[in-house]
Amino acid sequence: MAEITASLVKELREKTGAGMMDCKKALTETEGDVEGAVDWLRKKGLAAAAKKSSRVAAEGLVGVAAEGTKGAVVEVNAETDFVARNETFQAFVAKVTEVALEHGKDAETLKQAAYPGAGHDVNEELTKLIATIGENMVLRRAAQLQVKEGVVATYMHNQAAPNLGKIGVLVALESSGDREKLNAFGRQLAMHVAAANPQALEPKDVDVSALEREREVLSEQARASGKPEEIIAKMVEGRLRKYYEEVCLLEQLYVIDGENKVRKAVELAAKDVGAPIQVTGFLRVQLGEGVEKQEGDFAAEVAAAAGKQS
Repeated sequence: MAEITASLVKELREKTGAGMMDCKKALTETEGDVEGAVDWLRKKGLAAAAKKSSRVAAEGLVGVAAEGTKGAVVEVNAETDFVARNETFQAFVAKVTEVALEHGKDAETLKQAAYPGAGHDVNEELTKLIATIGENMVLRRAAQLQVKEGVVATYMHNQAAPNLGKIGVLVALESSGDREKLNAFGRQLAMHVAAANPQALEPKDVDVSALEREREVLSEQARASGKPEEIIAKMVEGRLRKYYEEVCLLEQLYVIDGENKVRKAVELAAKDVGAPIQVTGFLRVQLGEGVEKQEGDFAAEVAAAAGKQS
């Protein structure tokens, strides 16, 4: 049997764009025959997936799931919104989100988890789906929230199917109170998170670098007033309080009632559920956020595909 060298793996990877481990496995299966390995990868759908990997995947679906004291959120991207309406794709995202309840601390861990009833992992199932549907897809994000006692409530905005949509939210509530009432409040709070998009739970959790940038901007704005430094310092602190009200969940105005801060709304809900409530965390995942989408002229693309000039 031919030795499977690093240079052979590199050559096959450059030919197909497939992952290094897949290339090594293909070469092992074909006893070092590069062209045979290319065919092996194509038959497995791995080369087909690799060819599509350069295309931007910024559409797709976010999925949420909760069970007991644990919740998970997953984002799976595709190239077009059309795929998000594909029942096969929806079934895959829903199944993967369920798997994420146990194995979704991050996307890489989730990819390596067993895909139910398939005899292989989530990543291989995704590769098969790419070859079947014909679009690049990426399991981009996965995360979990858990409480010792209480609930992890969920909310899905712009829902395309049950628990699948464009903005998925988890809110973790630690409490020994009535679970049904707690979950109802948690869902409302999750709706608030979807709408208000807080960046931190409370002031102490605000990113230090973001806070310093804000302080610097506010300081320069205050100095433009020409007031003494001691007055400027007070002006900055006052404006920082306003900043916290914009970015911190517990300091925000609760959009559900439009009257109280979220912190006060939590206190009022505690009376209803019969026990203190502590919001221990939240996650908000919006489809495609941070992905640079390619904007194209659709008519020009069609003309180009037809071999014409637009």
